[in-house]
Amino acid sequence: MKKEPNSPNVPATGRKPRVAVLFGGRSSEHSVSCVTAAGVLAAIDQKKYDVVPIGIAANGQWTLVSDDPARWSLTSATRPEVTPAAESVLLAAGDSATELVVRSASDALRSLGQVDVVLPLLHGPFGEDGTLQGLLEMNDVRYVGAGVLASAVGMDKHYMKVVFEAAGLEVGPYEVITDRQWQQDPDSALARVAGLGFPVFVKPARAGSSMGISKVSDAAGLRAAIEAAREHDPKIVVEAGIVGREIEVAVLQGRGFAGPRTSLPGEIAVQSGEHDFYDFEAKYVDGAAAALSCPADLPSDATDRVRELAGKAFDAVAGEGLSRVDFFYTQDGHLVINEINTMPGFTPISMYPQMWAKSGLPYTELIDELIYLALNRKTGLR
Repeated sequence: MKKEPNSPNVPATGRKPRVAVLFGGRSSEHSVSCVTAAGVLAAIDQKKYDVVPIGIAANGQWTLVSDDPARWSLTSATRPEVTPAAESVLLAAGDSATELVVRSASDALRSLGQVDVVLPLLHGPFGEDGTLQGLLEMNDVRYVGAGVLASAVGMDKHYMKVVFEAAGLEVGPYEVITDRQWQQDPDSALARVAGLGFPVFVKPARAGSSMGISKVSDAAGLRAAIEAAREHDPKIVVEAGIVGREIEVAVLQGRGFAGPRTSLPGEIAVQSGEHDFYDFEAKYVDGAAAALSCPADLPSDATDRVRELAGKAFDAVAGEGLSRVDFFYTQDGHLVINEINTMPGFTPISMYPQMWAKSGLPYTELIDELIYLALNRKTGLR
């Protein structure tokens, strides 16, 4: 993939752009966010950027943390975690800029200087769902990735499907169970879900990384699967099983007024018999569990079509920055959209950067491009 020769805007003083790498968070995907940050911290060009790593503990505290990628890596035995600290980091809006401020336990303040762009490597609620994006918008801080609306829609698998259907994209059969419906009449909810047939996939509506997701093969396992998903979100989406190949496309916002750019499509193959689908362990722990084929072995017209539909999905949710769009490719040649992920896993072995690497944009250059896009978009309504 050929890049434009421009480099990101630099501050008027000529100093390096200050990039706050923000990760951790309050969701059940806290450790996944840390792993994503480990990959970025290892690859970002610190000769080009002044990198400030900021962790968000599970209690919501922002704090300065180590920039050592090894500190945030995932192993089969441990999951990385941002822990509360004596000092907190704050965003302080001034007349012409927003600065990072450290507050000590005694309430003493010291400035870290102006923040030029935030790289919010957060997954799940309170980070990927528009809440953090709203905070940054209110402070006129530029940031990588989707805005408030796209983040909220992309996080909620129910409203995501509503938007996709309105845009003319084919969506598989599904049912939604709200907290009120489950509390008032669980039998009716179970009957609606059974009408989809089996197998079904029971999912928290607003969680990712396969957290709380179960494949259910008969009615007997349905109630337990719903309760397991409700541990992550009181709102549940149940999707009919679709027989088809899982095809993914990485989408990158175009520069200026250009349309979104799409990678070559990739295909996930779950290889280990211990994993019935592409679950959390297969994604992050068991390195031999899955393999990516990119480009996917598809007819040329299907390749063109899936890339076109991925760009259409990105535009449907008003995407910015990056997204990964997932489809099912059925035996009769249908492309059924599964979901969009506005902050996909971003480690060097994650599918999004792998697909761009296969398409000619290596990992470090991909980070550069995302920062360029963030630095060169206006704040406020756009």
